[in-house]
Amino acid sequence: MSRIGKNPITITEGVIITVEDGGKFGHKVVKVKGPKGELSEDIRKGIDIELSESELKVINKKDEDKYNRSLHGLYRTLINNMVEGVTEGFQKKLEIVGIGYKAIPKGEDLELYVGFSHPILVKAPEGIALSVEENVKITVSGINKRLVGEIAARIRKVKKPEPYKGKGIRYEGEVVKRKVGKAAATTEAT
Repeated sequence: MSRIGKNPITITEGVIITVEDGGKFGHKVVKVKGPKGELSEDIRKGIDIELSESELKVINKKDEDKYNRSLHGLYRTLINNMVEGVTEGFQKKLEIVGIGYKAIPKGEDLELYVGFSHPILVKAPEGIALSVEENVKITVSGINKRLVGEIAARIRKVKKPEPYKGKGIRYEGEVVKRKVGKAAATTEAT
């Protein structure tokens, strides 16, 4: 049994969870509604959901099946992230480092100037908010943790930090391992 999967999820005040039959896998659908929005997750067969007034438990019906054991902790974490997302929300922060590099909001989307001959347009999907501070600090926020992380990774992928000068887009607090340039490398060798 999964150590993470056997922990119950406490339902905070203002959150409504419903479990219905059906969904993409034909078994169950968990819907979580809170003050910030609504999320849903399809549950595969072999995993069951036990719902009471104050907590939700994810139960592995087939303990011996390796595939279901792997899904047990995953679904517990996904549902817990949904509860956290509809109450508090998630956000990722990115920094742009480099002379002349900047980000400009264009409505709900974002336009990046990061050393290419043209600006790069990053479209914000539904449920994701992109904000910019001081033209170099980007905040990606939303209620879906998976989507927030994916959009932040896409923005970072536009211009990853390079190892010689450290220029590019990086997560806030990310340490870029710097390499020694050619000039310094030749002086060390002699």
